[in-house]
Amino acid sequence: MLEYLIIQLDDTSTSYCHYKIGKKERRLIPLEMLKAGIKFGMLENLMIQFVYPDYKLPDDYAEAIETIDHSKIVSSLCENEVLKAEADVIIFHEWTELSLAQLDEKKSYVLRTAKADLFDRYLFLKDVISKVMRLNIVITDVETFTEQDFEKYKQILHTLSEHIEKEYAAGKAPQFNILTDRMMLDKMNNCNAGASNITLAPNGKFYVCPAFYYENEEDSIGDLEHGLDIKNPQLYKLEFAPICRHCDAYQCKRCIWLNRKTTLEVNTPSHEQCVVAHLERNASRELSDNIRKHGTFMLEIDIKGIDYLDPFDKREEW
Repeated sequence: MLEYLIIQLDDTSTSYCHYKIGKKERRLIPLEMLKAGIKFGMLENLMIQFVYPDYKLPDDYAEAIETIDHSKIVSSLCENEVLKAEADVIIFHEWTELSLAQLDEKKSYVLRTAKADLFDRYLFLKDVISKVMRLNIVITDVETFTEQDFEKYKQILHTLSEHIEKEYAAGKAPQFNILTDRMMLDKMNNCNAGASNITLAPNGKFYVCPAFYYENEEDSIGDLEHGLDIKNPQLYKLEFAPICRHCDAYQCKRCIWLNRKTTLEVNTPSHEQCVVAHLERNASRELSDNIRKHGTFMLEIDIKGIDYLDPFDKREEW
């Protein structure tokens, strides 16, 4: 069942996930299309998330946006300081930007990073984790992980886990998606593009997510005039995913776009995506066990031990 509508306000709206922005020229969604998208969201009882470009929008756009409850997703490079102060999520695309930013302890931040930069600079994240309400890491080239990368990532997770354990021992409860999310989940909490959320692009058409729009504008799933037309909608639902429905790496993004890119199936992740998710899962298990040594916390989820990193290896048992 649909719950969210993501509205890309411009072709240059910031990326908040794995995909790159494939368009350089500004194309602001027509005002009447924006209003129609808001009306669609209201009629379908959807929570709307607006994804902003870096430039300041005209006043009549801002007025239309404020007619409905919503979330704002904004780049750290946005020129509108007032908008950044109001934003629910701020996206960083460069480590340098993050290191120079004045961080707000009440805000959520996303850092999009290549694995090489993460491997080189991960120690800097300790300071960030301690300063903000929530930090999400998005590894933009996760599909390129090698066996050596897996081992390095495991070590990084262990090091950052030790820092978070100290924070809990000091009475704090930092949120860091790749380590703390799994500790709080008892079911899948994936991106769910095409199942619980869809995207409205500046051309007035609907897409599974922004990545599909930037990859191919013809790959739409309907438009504002005729409504949604999702082919084989069951493929986007967890219960029809042959491997994921048995998996308990509940924090995994299970990126639909990456799935199709790497395996040609929207409901089947790549080996790399699965192993990375399970390394995070196992690190979360270790962190959860260690945190409990310091007292009673709101950690009611027990994460069992497993003997695999890719659930594909267990397919015959399932």
